Order: sequence, then C-alpha cells, then structure tokens
Amino acid sequence: MSLSLTDSFIAEHLSDDVASLVLHRNRYSHLSDTDFYFALRQIEGRQLLAGKVPSLPPHWWYPPRLSCEQCSSALTAEYKAHCLHRTMDAINQPTVLYDLTGGAGVDTLVMSRQVDVTHYVEQNTELCRLARHNFEGLPITVHEISAEQFLSSLTRTNQPSMLPVFYLDPARRDTRGNKVFRLEDCSPNAVEILRQIDAISPKCVVLIKLSPMLDLSAALNALPRVFETHVVAVKNEVKELLLLAAPTNVKPTITAIDLTCPAQVFSFARDEELTAQATIHPSALPLHYIYEPSAAILKAGAYRLVAQRWGLSKLDSNTHLYMSDEWKQDFPGRCWRIVSMQIPKDLQQANVLTRNYVLTPEQLKKKLHLKDGGDLYVIGARMNAKPCLFLAERLK
Repeated sequence: MSLSLTDSFIAEHLSDDVASLVLHRNRYSHLSDTDFYFALRQIEGRQLLAGKVPSLPPHWWYPPRLSCEQCSSALTAEYKAHCLHRTMDAINQPTVLYDLTGGAGVDTLVMSRQVDVTHYVEQNTELCRLARHNFEGLPITVHEISAEQFLSSLTRTNQPSMLPVFYLDPARRDTRGNKVFRLEDCSPNAVEILRQIDAISPKCVVLIKLSPMLDLSAALNALPRVFETHVVAVKNEVKELLLLAAPTNVKPTITAIDLTCPAQVFSFARDEELTAQATIHPSALPLHYIYEPSAAILKAGAYRLVAQRWGLSKLDSNTHLYMSDEWKQDFPGRCWRIVSMQIPKDLQQANVLTRNYVLTPEQLKKKLHLKDGGDLYVIGARMNAKPCLFLAERLK
C-alpha cells in the first residue's frame, strides 16, 4: 500500500461524496484498486464518525462502515471509562484490561487510559490489522483470536499481581443477521463468557455493554454478580445498557442517565421499585401538569419510584405519564402544562403523541386533521382505564 499517495488522496477528498468518487474511479489511475478503496473507506469513516468520535488521533485507520456505525460514541466510551475508574479507585490495585470484543477499538482506546496494561481481543483479521496500526506505541497488545479461545489460554497465563478487568460487547445479531434479544443468543454468549471469567478469577471486574433492545430484568437475572447497572441515553435516546460486576458487598443499584443532561441522573435499588407506591389519579379531571420520564428512566423500569420521589400521580397503572398541581421543574424528563381536555375543532397544527392509547400518533393525527409542529401538543393516553385527550403546551 502506498501510504503517501493514499494520505494525499484522503486529504484532498475528505469532504467529497464517496459514491461519486466510486463512479469516477478512472480519474485516479495513479492509485491501485487496493489503495483507492481503502482511501474511500477512510473518507467514509471520517465522515461517519466526525460528530460521533471527534477526538480520534489523526493517524487513525477506520474500519468498514458497519463497524463505524456500531462503535461507541466518544460520550458513551468516556462514561464507560468513568465507571471503571470509580470501581478501580475503590479497589486500589494495578489493573490489566481485556477487551474481549475489540471491534473498531474506540472503547479499547478510551478505557486503556484508566488501566496499566490493555489487551485487545478480536477474531476479525482486518479489524486486527487496523488495530495494530491504531495502537502503535501504546501499551495495548492485539490478539487475533476469539474471546472464548483467548479466555481458555488465559487460564494458564493469568497475571495474579494485577486486577483483571474484562470488557465485553457481544454482537446482537445471529448468523443470518437477525436481531436477538437474549444474552444467551448474543455472540459471544455473555453468560458462558462470564462462567469462563469466573473460573479464571472470581475476584475481577467485568463490564458488559448490551443493546437497549435486550430485556434488562432477564439480563440481571442471568448475571447475578452485577452490582451496578447503567442505562445510558444521549439526547433522550437510550444507546446502551452497561452491567458492572466486581468483588464488592455493595447493594446493587440501577442508574439511569442521559449524558447530555448529566444533572438528571436517577439511581435506585431494584427492590426500591418493587416496594414503591404510586397513586393513581382518582378523578376524571386532570391536574395542571403532565410529565413523561426520560427514556433512560423508562428503560430502567422505575415506573412507580419516579412518581413516589417527585410526589406525582399516575394517570393509570399501565400509562407511564404522571401529573401534579405544582410544576416540578427538576423532573428528569419532559413536562407540559395542560390547557384543556377538549381539542378545538379549528386546531390545525400540533405535535401528537400517544401513550397506552387506542390510536397510534399517526392515526390520531389523521383523525384530527392535524399538521405536525407548533407549540401545542395533543396527548392521547389512558386515564383511569378510559382513553382521554389532552391539549398541552411544552414546558421542558
């Protein structure tokens, strides 16, 4: 590969449309096919990750598109590193990180700054080639091998003087590309991997990243050693679930956080939600304000506890909307002031959302002949087992 020619081509065409460059391949005969298509991948990778991971080193080689799309953002990678840093500070021991599903290497790079030694484990040959280039000069060793095979070899070469930290980000699709929803169906199988890790060192730290689509309760039941669960959102979209296991007697907690609103972090113990009391609003008339918890809190399953902590009434046992007579300005989520329970016939424009309602937002919008947008919201929800409509203005 001619790196000087390739680097010049990348720098010259960094803002160009990759599809257009492909169509004009004959203009760049000075580049071999290998160099040309590698350069296109670098241009596409930089464009894809410019906002997602803006702090990558300038020499970084980017993986194929799918790996770029699936890799962690800088925000979520830094949060994982923060979780590890807190845990290892409490243990106060030299640490070695084993990233068992290295992938694009963004998590590896960021988390390696919190430990003494790092091992990147990946069975994909091309990703390992890129990793060797990207990690050159850093205390990161690349292993082209599966997670299971690496752990089998590690049982014979463990380093007892250092605290082992294992990181796992299993693929959530089967061999045919279909999404899977159980830990046991991920690749590698997280439950089996944890058994292997326990056989190597029961006194270690394990951090597992899971898809927001996975059933959180089922995952926690399958992995009993987890003492911290983090539901991580960005701009009110849940991006990942983090399960942290470590040698500790601390009571297990669940933390819901939006990294774009870190002041609204919501932490609780699982049994707190089980024993929490949430009052169902007894009247057909609503209170003045209506609330919807953040996506992270809803995914964490704190349906009753969020009402108890903020002194709110629930619209219905299965409707995760809440009400109060006074505005709770620090509520971690969206809030509206209720204007009316009657939708004016001359209303032409409004934002429409439904929760536990008989119609979807699109169906309700069509029924009311509404255009999207404006300052008002039409909220369809079940209240006291009856479908209701609210006209409301957004406060936050």
